[in-house]
Amino acid sequence: MARIKEMYQKDVIPALMKKFSYTTVMQAPKLEKIVINIGVGDSKENPKALENAMNDLSIITGQKPIITKAKKSIAGFKIREGMNLGCKVTLRGEKMYEFFDRLVNVALPRVRDFRGLNVNSFDGRGNYSMGLKEQLIFPEIEYEKVDKLRGMDIIFVTTAKTDEEAKELLSELGMPFAQ
Repeated sequence: MARIKEMYQKDVIPALMKKFSYTTVMQAPKLEKIVINIGVGDSKENPKALENAMNDLSIITGQKPIITKAKKSIAGFKIREGMNLGCKVTLRGEKMYEFFDRLVNVALPRVRDFRGLNVNSFDGRGNYSMGLKEQLIFPEIEYEKVDKLRGMDIIFVTTAKTDEEAKELLSELGMPFAQ
């Protein structure tokens, strides 16, 4: 953890200040939080699926996930308002940097045929979203205990005003974007 934070203060801030000609250190964008979400579509047929997804997410992040519920009823998907649909974790501070370090240096290199992350996944306001197809890329997950492969969405929320600033920040922190 300390490695990423030290790198941010020593290397990333000066590089961003030089590139975008900021006058003060406080103008430099920083990573605010990381939100990890697992949607469990089959939770109505298999109630244990949500429990297993929550267990996997807590092992990966080291934090207890909260259950996400449906806001509206959608007849086409057989979803009623208030139904449990998935779980999510919001990481900040120490745990956020530790997760970022493990994701970039351990998990992403384990993805088969990995050629870098898509640079078009920014939202226009400096936040980056990515999806993973399976939870097995994290070494903490034991293959024998997995009941079903579940994907997850990971959102990196930054204080950057533009996508260009956010891309530069994440690149400086070590995010492997496709060329």
